[in-house]
Amino acid sequence: MSSHQINSNDPRQASAAKPFKPSLVQPHELPVDYSGFLAVLCGVLGVMFRYKLGSWLAIIFCAQSLVNMRNMETDLKQISMAMMFAIMGLVTNYMGPRLGAQTAQS
Repeated sequence: MSSHQINSNDPRQASAAKPFKPSLVQPHELPVDYSGFLAVLCGVLGVMFRYKLGSWLAIIFCAQSLVNMRNMETDLKQISMAMMFAIMGLVTNYMGPRLGAQTAQS
């Protein structure tokens, strides 16, 4: 069979085709940003319990949430808060005093 025979027997009507227009979605109807939520959760764990892995995971989830951002205003606030927790966690873990360190007293 040649391609000319297939196209001539096509039951679809090319004149009735309309371009796809996505429906408008309200900002409060958008799906939950799980990577942003996980970034905040890992950032808080990194700061509160001094988990280095939690702070690093928070930065990774922040980057993922930033790439997949749908609502600029709401998501940017959540990402910035998670990034602050992640940075605070890394600073306190790597530059802060050690938990088990003995202080020299004289």
